[in-house]
Amino acid sequence: MRQLREQEILQLQAQGCVADNWQSIHVAEQFDTQYVEHVRFSGVCELGAFNREFNLPGGLKVHSGISHATLHNVTIGNDCHLYNIHNYIANYHIGNNTCIENVNAILVDGRSTFGNGVRVPVMNEGGGREIPIFNELTASLAYVLTLYRHRPQMIHVLEQAIDAYADEHASEIGHIGENVNILNCGSIKNVYIGDCAQIAGTSRLKNGSINSNKLAPVKLGSGVKCTDFIISSGVEISDSTIVDKCFVGQGCIFDKHYSAGESLFFSNCQGMHGEACAIFAGPYTVTHHKSTLLIAGMFSFLNAGSGSNQSNHMYKLGPIHQGVAERGAKTTSDSYLLWPSKIGAFSLVMGRHTHHADTSDLPFSYLIENNSESYLVPGANLRTVGTIRDAQKWPKRDNRKDTDLLDLINFNLLSPYTVQKMWKGREILKELQSISGENTEEYGYKNCKIRNTSLIHGIGFYTIGIRKFLGNSLISRINKNKDSIHTWADLQRVLVPANTIGIGEWADLAGLIVPRSEVTSLLNDIETGQLNLKQIRERFIRMHANYYDYEWAWAAEKIEKIIGCSINQITKEQVLQLINEWQEAVVKLDNMVYDDARKEFDMNSQTGFGVDGDASQQRADFESVRGNFESNAFVQAVLQHIARKTALGNETKTFINSIH
Repeated sequence: MRQLREQEILQLQAQGCVADNWQSIHVAEQFDTQYVEHVRFSGVCELGAFNREFNLPGGLKVHSGISHATLHNVTIGNDCHLYNIHNYIANYHIGNNTCIENVNAILVDGRSTFGNGVRVPVMNEGGGREIPIFNELTASLAYVLTLYRHRPQMIHVLEQAIDAYADEHASEIGHIGENVNILNCGSIKNVYIGDCAQIAGTSRLKNGSINSNKLAPVKLGSGVKCTDFIISSGVEISDSTIVDKCFVGQGCIFDKHYSAGESLFFSNCQGMHGEACAIFAGPYTVTHHKSTLLIAGMFSFLNAGSGSNQSNHMYKLGPIHQGVAERGAKTTSDSYLLWPSKIGAFSLVMGRHTHHADTSDLPFSYLIENNSESYLVPGANLRTVGTIRDAQKWPKRDNRKDTDLLDLINFNLLSPYTVQKMWKGREILKELQSISGENTEEYGYKNCKIRNTSLIHGIGFYTIGIRKFLGNSLISRINKNKDSIHTWADLQRVLVPANTIGIGEWADLAGLIVPRSEVTSLLNDIETGQLNLKQIRERFIRMHANYYDYEWAWAAEKIEKIIGCSINQITKEQVLQLINEWQEAVVKLDNMVYDDARKEFDMNSQTGFGVDGDASQQRADFESVRGNFESNAFVQAVLQHIARKTALGNETKTFINSIH
């Protein structure tokens, strides 16, 4: 950079430019005065060279440069275009090839952490779970910060580390990256803006970071208001959405006037029309409907129906209650939950529930209201087409384009986390049956009622799910090590887990499925100050990478309970029996899903089609829109899955029979 030459100063003055001190203006060697006009300079400013043209929508071309702007302590890179800044830009570094047009004001006022370190009172509006957000916050770390408050020293160490991170990123100078477009916006104050961000028509941005990059640009649209926020890469927010005191994870989409306050949203969440207040939204929390309120709860892989809401206020001591809907839960239209409640994994909530149900040990269930009572149908959601479809679609709907993925997500429908609940749930149902008698019409369980037939079917559903998972794990272990198995002793050796990590209880850290023993070990190391934020993240990554080793340790221990001996003493007959049970479970479950899918093509589903014709026209109209059952892609996938798994089981049994 160099100072302006005398002739350049005269030329700039002739073009309507003024400066408090021309000696404080520095420019690139190739700087050309013809592209700078009607600019007021204040403080120390640096200007790059302006050589390129910008192509605007509609075909208009504008040359890079600065026109009609007031700049105070601003550094501007090469080939930027700044036009019609109504008030001023102050205390910013602006990267190369950035276009800023028709904005009110962009400034940093004093020392700012750009949203890092902001406390978000998640889950409990009464306080007590304030989470300090920062650029690299992950769902698993946030889970620990939110729910492990019984370990105050560990929480204190983490908060100190995050505050130190915020302090390291604090500055009196803001940053706008390269190839950024900021068009027709209101005020932008104390905001860090990463490369390639597209900001058009936003109303107000205050105290936050927009962590955009070339691979995963952030897009903010018309009427958007964001205050005290962190926005991760690949996020899209538009249509007058309000974001106040929130962390927004990678690949999230908010639009259609959504309102989000004091909440954490992690990867691939979507919010439209409705409202979120003080929620922990784990990956794939989705709400698309008006009048849908998510409040004071923890969710993940949630699909919230229209008009779904919860209450955290009993009009006594304030809005202090909270609830949890474990991964994969769904709420139907107009469903209601009175917190505190806890909904089990992959369960469906229908109707209004005011009795504080806890179904966490009975996953894959229906929670249905009948005459103001909560009825539980254990395991019924295992057989539904919707559950299988959800499990298939989540990996396909991963919007994250960044190479550095913050959240570690295990998409497995069946895992030690869900199967341990099935195992325990089956024992609970059998105990209820034993205590109250097999002929009891209704059983009471944690503020819910379970009908006799539902209980019997639930035991059957959980048995099928357990056999399917254990068979999956066994067959995967055998086929993974096939080349090293030549004798029966080799197979017995291969089936012995490498270590005992994985035995015992498991946890779902908002997408990351891990043994609780590993979580406890990590928290102990955090508490003693052994780990920094980077090392903590590396530990989570290692847990995620070792999932299948941990899974087999858990599965092997459960198989030992079933066969009644150590896994290294398993017999050929026992292995074949487990595979046969697995085949039977897979086919039976797939057939249930197949029958459930058929309901989408029955006569009731055709109501409203062919409205001006007879039955044949109704059928023809239906098939022209929906297709027929046999050719449906999902139905075909189910049939192929049955054939594929049957063949896999047969191949594995043939291999087992060949070993001596």
